[in-house]
Amino acid sequence: MTIDRLGGIDPLKNVNNTQKPHRVSGTAPSDSISLSSEAKELSEVYSAMEAANSAPDVRSDKVAAVMERIKDPNYINDAVVDLVADRLMDVFGV
Repeated sequence: MTIDRLGGIDPLKNVNNTQKPHRVSGTAPSDSISLSSEAKELSEVYSAMEAANSAPDVRSDKVAAVMERIKDPNYINDAVVDLVADRLMDVFGV
């Protein structure tokens, strides 16, 4: 028993029948995006939050300046004590 090929696969036949690419006439439309005002606002808020989170919690230069002032015995007087007491009472709601 023999099996005859009925049409076989010719690998070169597919290469010869390929179509050549053709140029598209005209210009392709450009891509664009648009952001809503809400998205722009959220972006600004996010940027501000990132800046606040990256800033140090303690400003060591201000702390050093206050520490130097407190060392001076003439700095702490009745006016300063009254001001600090008033602010503390405001914080605690008294």
